[in-house]
Amino acid sequence: MKLSELFEGLKKYGAPSLIPCGCDPDVTHLEYDSREVSDCGVLFACVPGEHTDGHDFAGTAAARGAAALLCERPLSAEVPQIVMSGVRGAMGFASSLLYGVPSGKLKMAGLTGTNGKTTAAYIIRSILRASGAAAGMMGTVVYDDGRNESPAGHTTPEGPDIQRLLAKMAANGASYCVMEASSHGLEQGRLDGCRFCLAGFSNLTPEHLEFHRDMECYFMAKRKLFTDYMNEDWRGAANADDDYGRRLLDEFAGRLSGYSLTDSGRGDFYTASILRMDIDGMSLGIKTPGGGSYTVDSPLTGSHNASNILESVVLADLLMFDRDTIRLGISACPQVPGRLERYSFSNGVTVFVDFAHSSDGMEKAIGTLRGLIKGRIHVLWGAGGDRTPVKRPVVGELMARLADHVVISTDNPRSESPADIARDVEAGVLRSGSNVRYETILDRGEAIDYILSSAGGGDAVLIAGKGPERCIEYGTYKVPFADSDAVAEWGRSHGLEILP
Repeated sequence: MKLSELFEGLKKYGAPSLIPCGCDPDVTHLEYDSREVSDCGVLFACVPGEHTDGHDFAGTAAARGAAALLCERPLSAEVPQIVMSGVRGAMGFASSLLYGVPSGKLKMAGLTGTNGKTTAAYIIRSILRASGAAAGMMGTVVYDDGRNESPAGHTTPEGPDIQRLLAKMAANGASYCVMEASSHGLEQGRLDGCRFCLAGFSNLTPEHLEFHRDMECYFMAKRKLFTDYMNEDWRGAANADDDYGRRLLDEFAGRLSGYSLTDSGRGDFYTASILRMDIDGMSLGIKTPGGGSYTVDSPLTGSHNASNILESVVLADLLMFDRDTIRLGISACPQVPGRLERYSFSNGVTVFVDFAHSSDGMEKAIGTLRGLIKGRIHVLWGAGGDRTPVKRPVVGELMARLADHVVISTDNPRSESPADIARDVEAGVLRSGSNVRYETILDRGEAIDYILSSAGGGDAVLIAGKGPERCIEYGTYKVPFADSDAVAEWGRSHGLEILP
């Protein structure tokens, strides 16, 4: 695409200006890291960030062969420039145009909320596969291009990365994309260039308040999915058991269908009752608006997963899939990595690796295990650094009240001291007034080995906070580490088998 053509296309997304610098180069793709500029077809986006400003690297990008710049102010570099406000969002629009508007070639489903996005995405993808459709997925755990999966870097990547992956999905024959929409991604305009026909909202609980300041700002960021990124004829689902979900249902009446585990008397909602729930899964009785009813079986467990399943049922219904397809997709959905991911050992100890890193997530995880396990519940958790420090004592107090044994450890300390973070969590344990047994073991590998060795037959161990993550972040470097690997190694070192 000629730079002048791209410039014309961007006019409908803002008021850009063009500094041609005497030529009209061909542009094939966009990069926002000057180190990735390696050929003359690159449009380099100068993105202002928290710690660095891409405008400072424009000269480097030009020297490496960038054909043109996308920037927020005119620069001295001797290459053509498109000057446009809000480069972070503009690069999503630009990439969408460069890749042929791939979101227009896919039926796009966006999922937002604090908890449940990943599980719902896996369930919906499983239903799509059960229908025979090829589907891609973008979220916290993996990016699926319709053929292959790769580990995810961010829940919602930067705009050019989103558009590149959407284009690959379309090229691979996918007809659907299921995407998790994070509050950061929505607030920063990373989804610019995307249009969704379907959206789901799960819940909102205190999280990321170091970025959003308060719950109202957090909610308004999530709300952007419904106000800024939907097609004209969009539909969606919202959790009527959540205060913020009810706000969305009121605001977008006629667009959103409500779902509830508690309000079974509402004939206009989708509702579900738990008919059976144990360590191996559950059965739900689903009621649809208008009086229809049927049963679904899932290998997932926990009332929070019942809500995730119900959200998926609503969205699948809106896509007009029949009940047999929905049933098959739900029953075929595998364990979601790091979401109450179960390891049952031959000594009678059951281990769950879970991403619970908020008070709401922790309460739901422990509450689920308390209803399924006859023995003691051991919990290991450590708060992440540079993230919502007010939640640390809250989760510490909650663990002390609900668990039988607590080990405080390290998560991703980032720029903070692991010992200081642990003391914040310990303050909540002490504040609880509980006599719960607890220890602080900062080395996460040692902590996992210790807590698993402390458990006996019939006990459950919840290793929470990191879920499927594959490293621990210390300052500016990362150390490879996965909770699931540590659990498996503990079993091998003790001569134990993992049971089906």
